[in-house]
Amino acid sequence: MNRNVLMHLLKVGALALISMIGFDLFLHAGVLAPLYASPSPFLMAPEEAFRRIPLGYLSFAILTVLIVWIMYRLRLQGWRRGLVFGLAFGALTWGSFVLGLLSISTASPILLIGWFMGQTAELGIGGLVVGSGLATDRLRRLLFRVVIFFGVTVVLAIVLQNVQSFAAH
Repeated sequence: MNRNVLMHLLKVGALALISMIGFDLFLHAGVLAPLYASPSPFLMAPEEAFRRIPLGYLSFAILTVLIVWIMYRLRLQGWRRGLVFGLAFGALTWGSFVLGLLSISTASPILLIGWFMGQTAELGIGGLVVGSGLATDRLRRLLFRVVIFFGVTVVLAIVLQNVQSFAAH
């Protein structure tokens, strides 16, 4: 693999990771946030979980490397093929993970369903971005779209937090 290809793959992976982190903020800080607010023997305190967010993003980086590597090796290009691959990959990995947690933990089924659906969608988004990036040599348009997507998901997470906070009072 030459240096130009490696640099392109790194850039595509970085864009995929940014899009996945944006969706993750929307999912966990917005949609699933009420499930983290209640005390649980399964979940740690929100303050401690917040401090460990970088570990979660490191796990996404590892999954992103895996998606980029597999899609590059299989020559899966285009947003549609990437989305399908990412959704299948997400459903299989998170389905397995959630079933394992269901078999040995006190995690609530609604939280596990939320994780399964959300993380499957997140890996679908990652696959979509990787497929788009592998289909072109120029990433400027994809960068623009990823930045817009990231901004929209962060704003939506903030809006959901405020709506939930308002509804609670």
